Amino acid sequence: MDGALNCENVGRAGRVQQTAPFDCIALVLQGGGALGAYQAGVYEALAQASLHPNWVAGISIGAINAALIAGNAPEQRVEKLRAFWQTVTADPWAGWFATPGPVGGDLLRHWANHWHAAAAVMTGAAGFFAPRQVPAYFAPAGSADAISFYDTTALKTTLERLVDFDRINAGDMRFSVGAVNVATANLVCFDNRTHKIRPEHVIASGALPPAFAPVEIEGEYYWDGGVVSNTPLQWVVDSADRQDTLAFQVDLWSARGAIPRTLPEVMMRQKEIQYSSRTRARSDQFRKEQKLRSALTDLISKLPEHLRDTPEYALLAPESDRNVYNIIQLIYQSRRTEEGSKDFEFSKRSMEDHWAAGWSDTIRTLRHPEVLERPTSVDGIFTFDIATNGRLS
Repeated sequence: MDGALNCENVGRAGRVQQTAPFDCIALVLQGGGALGAYQAGVYEALAQASLHPNWVAGISIGAINAALIAGNAPEQRVEKLRAFWQTVTADPWAGWFATPGPVGGDLLRHWANHWHAAAAVMTGAAGFFAPRQVPAYFAPAGSADAISFYDTTALKTTLERLVDFDRINAGDMRFSVGAVNVATANLVCFDNRTHKIRPEHVIASGALPPAFAPVEIEGEYYWDGGVVSNTPLQWVVDSADRQDTLAFQVDLWSARGAIPRTLPEVMMRQKEIQYSSRTRARSDQFRKEQKLRSALTDLISKLPEHLRDTPEYALLAPESDRNVYNIIQLIYQSRRTEEGSKDFEFSKRSMEDHWAAGWSDTIRTLRHPEVLERPTSVDGIFTFDIATNGRLS
């Protein structure tokens, strides 16, 4: 796929010069904690295929990955992503309990995953979060210690080391992250077109309660955007400046799954349902909206001139367009050895597995030529998911 699409970011307008028929290439990153290494693998495969996004949007761990991408030069992005994931999966217990290799079997791997998840609960993740010194139930009301279990000071240091926020704010790549206002329950999009992005915006997007305390930004307090919606896809498809768009929607939780048979499976399935955020439902709704826009465009083109100078025309005309959208869904599929703790199981072996899965799924997806072709349907939308549209080896 090298050279399949060659694009160059140019300026705050977010337009690209490219050989494929899309004005915008968007990378949309869902939240999912330790599973976020899957998104890093996806980006590595896209970069190898010369598919460079000019808009990256994320929530929670997706916001962190988004900052690592937008906040570095193209040739450094994979390196910085790897540096982050190697940092947070550094194993302080390596000498005590090693993750078994392929010959260890599923049972040993299952228990190793439990061990590493328990280690994260007890000691945190290097360069990311650490347990607070004062337990929440003994801390004074209103303090950060009283309303969260972990301190994310280390994450701020890590972001400042690995992310160039001046580059993000220069606007060569559009950057959007989501957080929920604790007082109003409104989902807020922090975008480098409207905000000066700082580490606090990224940390707020991943401040999932009660693990992490809300983050103060300009006198308001924010939690993880996944509390309301775990995917920023809506910002891309609902953008006021609609463009022909190739969107890679990278989900870490599958909306579809089997009926659970054990309590650990119940925990995993509950998280999948809660955090999958109905990506397919939003895609179906958007398809209906695009059909209406197409019909409106046809209707407006048939109006006589005297009806064009009316308030109704002024209201409806901006909603008409014939922009096209390819929404390419890349969804992490859980392994047999993973359970409800998979999003806070920060072992190096699991990180490498998640990264490899993201890379492999993306390469397989890009082998389908229709992914990069302009859709010809009436609604102008093409959706693709290798889990349902077929895998190629």
